[in-house]
Amino acid sequence: QVNLEESGGGSVQAGGSLSLSCKVPEYSTSTYYTDYCTAWFRQAPGKEREGVAAINPDASTTYADSVKGRFTISKDDVKSIVYLHMKGLKSDDSATYYCAALMGGGSCHGATSSQMNYWGKGALVTVSS
Repeated sequence: QVNLEESGGGSVQAGGSLSLSCKVPEYSTSTYYTDYCTAWFRQAPGKEREGVAAINPDASTTYADSVKGRFTISKDDVKSIVYLHMKGLKSDDSATYYCAALMGGGSCHGATSSQMNYWGKGALVTVSS
């Protein structure tokens, strides 16, 4: 079992910024566990979980249209941490944000939540107007 550890989140006024971090456990002896892509999803109350941003091992990134230009996903391969930097936050961005990983060499670009192998417990982001 691979447990992802999220941190960050909280409450912010509209227009403000927040950052989330996701620690992916390190497995130095298995190619399977070092060859993965990660993505951030979010789920607001009463709504379906949706993909927000994704980053592949080659550092290529994709974003949902609703967050393009405002959110940035990045990673630190040495620390095995994936970040989601959010700026220009809107009330519609309020949700629980989940970090997810897809192991084994696939691409996270366009991946659905059902395709992801492992998840974090979620970090709540609340944006007040």
